[in-house]
Amino acid sequence: MISGLYAITRETDDTAHLLASVAAALQGGASVVQYRDKSADIARQHEQATELLLLCRRRNVPLIINDSLRLADLVGADGVHLGSDDGSIQEARIILGHDKLIGVSCYQSLTKALAAQAAGADYVAFGSFFPSLTKPGAIRADLSLLRQAARVIHRPVVAIGGITLQNAENLIMAGADAIAVISALFDSENVTETAWQFADLFFDETED
Repeated sequence: MISGLYAITRETDDTAHLLASVAAALQGGASVVQYRDKSADIARQHEQATELLLLCRRRNVPLIINDSLRLADLVGADGVHLGSDDGSIQEARIILGHDKLIGVSCYQSLTKALAAQAAGADYVAFGSFFPSLTKPGAIRADLSLLRQAARVIHRPVVAIGGITLQNAENLIMAGADAIAVISALFDSENVTETAWQFADLFFDETED
């Protein structure tokens, strides 16, 4: 089940810093980790993904690989997250098997999310909801999209894009099962404390 704080890693060649940052996020309550590296350094990707998988396994938290079905299969990750140009859900299922998680970026499209659900995706992601340092030119998604998805999507829904401690609660209240965070988490002075604050938003919502 995908829920809570979905931590997406920063791209870096400093593997020790990457591992320390993710360990801090896990300690604070991150429930999913996605490894994201857009470089062409295959050796680095393999090393970092392998180390992250060991780290996540110790916390019983799934490691999802962004975009690369090949890397996900190679290191035995817990799943893959597919963008619009990263292959089909059917291909990913054949290669990874039925016990792995397959997530799909649906951007601002409920139609894409319905198609992904029908094709067997384990979760769908919408965004960008707010201005994002990672993708500053991304088209905005509206909160109403989450409310619509809550009625027809029967898979976990992940919100992404410019999410901070100040705006995350609105997304959760609108129907997001998980919030994907990069900058507001890994650029913070205390990653563990920030992760705890994000994770606590979901406990507050459950209590309400």
